Amino acid sequence: MDTAQRLKYLRVVLIVTGIASLALYPLMLFWPSGWAWHTGHSDYPMMIVGIYATLGVFLILAARNPLANLSLIWFTVWSSIVHSGIMAVEALTGAGKMGHLMGDVPALFIAAVVLAALTPRGTDTDAVRGAVA
Repeated sequence: MDTAQRLKYLRVVLIVTGIASLALYPLMLFWPSGWAWHTGHSDYPMMIVGIYATLGVFLILAARNPLANLSLIWFTVWSSIVHSGIMAVEALTGAGKMGHLMGDVPALFIAAVVLAALTPRGTDTDAVRGAVA
C-alpha cells in the first residue's frame, strides 16, 4: 500500500476512532462489565468520558489534515498503548474485571496499532506533503 492510500485509510480510522471515543459514555451504560470501572457513585467515569470526548472531537477534526496533526495522532497511539496496558493488568489482577479484556482493553490497543500502522513517518510524510502541495 502506498503512502497516499495509507493516508486515505488513516482519515477513515481517525473518524472511526473519534466516534468511538465519543461513544464511551453509552458503552459504559450498556456494557458496564467491559467499559465501566466503577459501580455506584464516582467522579472518575465522567472525568474519563470528558477526556475521551474531547479527544474524539479532535481526532475527527484531524482527519481533514492528518499530516498537520501528527503529534495528536502519536499521542493517541502511545497513550492508548499505555492506558490499555494498565487496564489489562488491572483486569487480570482485580476481582470482577475480566470483562474488560473483551471491551475497552482490546479496543484501545487495536486503535493504537491501526493508527500507528497507517500514520506516515519520515520520508513518507515528505513525499505525501509534496504530492498534496
